[in-house]
Amino acid sequence: MHGEIQSDTSLIVLLALILCLPFSWGMLSRSESVILWFLICALFWMFFKNLQDNKTMEQNRKWLLVPMILTGMALIPVGDSAGKLLTEAGLSPIFVAWSRLLVGFICILPFSGIKASEVKSLLDWRLLFRAGLFTGAIFCMITALKTESIANVFGIFFIGPIIAYFLSALVLKEQITTLRSILLMIGFLGVLLVVKPGFGVSSGLLFALIAGTLYGCMLVANRWLSAFFRPRLILLSTLLAGGVALTPIGIETLPESVDGWLVAMVLISSIASALGNLIIIEANRRLDANVVAPFVYSQLVAAAILGVVLFNDWPDVYSLIGLVIIFSSGILSFVLANRKKARQTA
Repeated sequence: MHGEIQSDTSLIVLLALILCLPFSWGMLSRSESVILWFLICALFWMFFKNLQDNKTMEQNRKWLLVPMILTGMALIPVGDSAGKLLTEAGLSPIFVAWSRLLVGFICILPFSGIKASEVKSLLDWRLLFRAGLFTGAIFCMITALKTESIANVFGIFFIGPIIAYFLSALVLKEQITTLRSILLMIGFLGVLLVVKPGFGVSSGLLFALIAGTLYGCMLVANRWLSAFFRPRLILLSTLLAGGVALTPIGIETLPESVDGWLVAMVLISSIASALGNLIIIEANRRLDANVVAPFVYSQLVAAAILGVVLFNDWPDVYSLIGLVIIFSSGILSFVLANRKKARQTA
């Protein structure tokens, strides 16, 4: 009981800080912003640890997964926005991807709880396969963000949930329903309202399409691997393998000078991405991949907020309508899936 109260309290404080962060961006110094991010990360670990320890969560407690998934999804565009700022400052996408993986590994390692008997598992071919998907998705995403707007990139990127939804049925034999399929497509229509893409296809958008395809495959891989490996071990292996693979090229793209801003952006890019993916892995362990898939659209909400804060890109009426549709389709899909499971276990 005490663990549940502590988990709920840390979650409330965590979400409050995340919601306040965009509004305090211009009022905090760079060092204060970094401190605030570390506080958010510390509170998240309190919540995550207590939630993970409760292995026999009751059906009504699964509603805690909603803010958990939304938080994880929001952290992904936070990391990508920091990466975009780095590439706009002249840094190579390879360096941004490499530093994100390497720093993420260093940050996750102390909390991974890895045992000596698990070290060999880090090089398991199944984990290396996921690492390849993850590394490729990050590199393509950062490359796309270098030349394209964050809204258009994320719009193309959302081909991932559709791939994950149907691929999970094909590969993992997970059940799909007509209503949930319709909700997923409605959610994608909401994305189109926000993005309003044109007919021109640039190399940046092609990179975004590749990134979305790899990400959709990775969502299914998360569910597949969750039956064999711990979530933290999966992420640790991915960060290590990707970081090592990019090291020869990453060293060649090191910046000539390093300042506090660069360090802060690298830390935000790395930590936000690592924590976001860890949450998604944990969510896929508890839920079907085609249940988690619609929530990927909530990343666009964070992307819209970051667009206003960092790039002064305000959403119009159609965009706001699209955001409501995205949220609604994700929540309704979650409700439908859990009602069906409740009837099956009744």
